[in-house]
Amino acid sequence: MNGCRFYFILVNFTGLNFVNLFMSNNQNVASSKTLFGHPVGLFILFFTEMWERFSYYGMRALLVLYLVEEINSKNPGLGWTSAEAGDLYGWYTMFVYITPVLGGIIADKLLGFRRAITIGAILMSAGHFALAFEPMPAFYLGLGLLIIGNGFFKPNISSIVGQLYPEGSDKKDSGYTIFYQGINVGAFLGSVLCGYLAETMGWHYGFGLAGVFMVIGMIQFQLSQKMFGEIGLAPSKIKKEETAVVTEEKDELEAVSNPEKSKVETHRLIVVGVLAFFSIFFWAAFEQAGSSMNIFASEYTDRSLMGNGAFWFKVISSIISLLPVGILVWLFVGSFKTLGKDYAAAMSFMGLSVVILLGITGYMIYDQFKAENAEVPATWFQSLNALFIFTLAPLFSFVWQRLAKTKLNPNGPQKFAIGLVLLGLGFIPLVYGSAGIVGGTAVEKVSMIFLVLAYLLHTMGELSLSPVGLSYVSKLSPARLVGVMFGIWFFASAMGNKVAGSFSPYMEKIAEESTMSDFFKILVMVPIGAGIVLFLLSFPLKKLMHGIK
Repeated sequence: MNGCRFYFILVNFTGLNFVNLFMSNNQNVASSKTLFGHPVGLFILFFTEMWERFSYYGMRALLVLYLVEEINSKNPGLGWTSAEAGDLYGWYTMFVYITPVLGGIIADKLLGFRRAITIGAILMSAGHFALAFEPMPAFYLGLGLLIIGNGFFKPNISSIVGQLYPEGSDKKDSGYTIFYQGINVGAFLGSVLCGYLAETMGWHYGFGLAGVFMVIGMIQFQLSQKMFGEIGLAPSKIKKEETAVVTEEKDELEAVSNPEKSKVETHRLIVVGVLAFFSIFFWAAFEQAGSSMNIFASEYTDRSLMGNGAFWFKVISSIISLLPVGILVWLFVGSFKTLGKDYAAAMSFMGLSVVILLGITGYMIYDQFKAENAEVPATWFQSLNALFIFTLAPLFSFVWQRLAKTKLNPNGPQKFAIGLVLLGLGFIPLVYGSAGIVGGTAVEKVSMIFLVLAYLLHTMGELSLSPVGLSYVSKLSPARLVGVMFGIWFFASAMGNKVAGSFSPYMEKIAEESTMSDFFKILVMVPIGAGIVLFLLSFPLKKLMHGIK
């Protein structure tokens, strides 16, 4: 899934210098009480972040489809052309990646993480409620509030997670893994439930649902603030300046007094720059998921099911929808047992969110089984990326660990190249499936299996590239430049998203002149070509990393 889901790495960018300041002298309920072996505050942040991801991926699933839907249709949209919709989608996702860099700096210097999270949640809630109304000024206002709110929210909640653990804790990595699963749960449920309401009741209901959960998550976080003690508060100006000066002077002195170290740092920064550059190719193709692939699912894919096919889809869809909800119920019960007496109000709002979620999910399942046949919502395909991450992430972790013990273990740039190649291979099913779409008109709509295979391979590519890229930015960057290099990394991601939006309208333009498969052939060749080039470069890049693995 898109890089939005791995912003937790920005802990290295926005808050790492201050972890020791807070953790050494501060005992707090969020860290001192545990649940399932981890600080209980992790699960408060899990729920808060989950609703933000519910918001983003629910919005991502709807935006382009809402823009291109005809004004006079049964579920009226804005009637934009695919070119206009793709362009707006590109600008929106680009700014979503840029603003967290600025939001992290503002929180670090002025607001503190907790205040920034609250401001971000308020702005994002207001943005979703603005989108729930039809006038165009409300639409643009809503997008703007979502972009700005995301900038304040995303990097700073991730930074608090890191501060729950003492420095050097061997549980911190697994804590981030749990937090990352919260991101995926939100992404999955946002795509499914916002998409369901949008396509069955109206687009604005889908936009508004995310706002409801953002408000509940914000209130829950506010009522839990006391448990975090001093974690996430704005550092005192004096301590902050002293820490920054000491760190900067120490790094600069070492660089000047040791020219060899300076050379090594330069070489490693070149590697980061190369990886950031190639990430543009990845996200430009990967983010077709929210634009051209979304339109392909809506307009050119046969989503109708009858008989046994409809029945088994309903069963499987129900199971995979209820599974993450069941996990949330389990986490809520555990959190309530640990915090219910002292934080009853916060737990009440957490429970309210779970009850509402159960109600909507249950009604969706009932509504699906009530219908004799079934039509798979176009937005449902957006949930496949998160679903495949649930199932494949442990497998990839196991494979990398086993390969690390052998001579066959690929280095970072090679894993990156593998990710690009897998992404390109993922478009091959769409090349084959769209071959009959000539002149912009399908001879007959294509099977859903082509999109499912595409999302499967794209997720495998993401798991090969995304965590690796972020990890290597952190490993290869000197302490004084970590923030700058993460800024460059996410700027590259933003550019990839913008290119994705600008390129997506060519799907129908190329189809009018030849066949739609020619569009997807480009998306096969570019990532695979970039992956081959990067694989060849990986050998000199390995030398430039100077032992970093």
